[in-house]
Amino acid sequence: MLLDGTISFFDENDQLQTVSVHSIAAGKKVILFGVPGAFTPTCSMTHVPGFIGKAEELKSKGIDEIICFSVNDPFVMKAWGKTYQENKHVKFVADGSGEYTHLLGLELDLKDKGLGIRSRRFALLLDNLKVTVANVENGGEFTVSSAEDILKAL
Repeated sequence: MLLDGTISFFDENDQLQTVSVHSIAAGKKVILFGVPGAFTPTCSMTHVPGFIGKAEELKSKGIDEIICFSVNDPFVMKAWGKTYQENKHVKFVADGSGEYTHLLGLELDLKDKGLGIRSRRFALLLDNLKVTVANVENGGEFTVSSAEDILKAL
């Protein structure tokens, strides 16, 4: 069972929402993928575009929600999400203080790069809050958490 925690995002009416992860994932098949930082190279040019590009295929295989998660504030996540004009399905959510990331044990110490404590790069496949796939990267790698990796698991 996925631990519950609080995340924030701007809804379709541009209103800031702070909700529990359980409230948006219960009873659904959800991909929760985490990235170390908004606007960073691998995240922006490879990881996120992969999920945006494969969103229709993922949805056709029963995925209800695709959520991009990062230790950034919700304003940054909103601005980052808007850079992907072709995006119709990936929701950008924030763990501003990193509390939920810490609860999940997915912190990545990037202080040496001036980024502080961030989230590891990961992709979780959730089925009614049960973690059925947990692809967690080591360090700054990008080898197991892509949209293609999740598609293979479906």
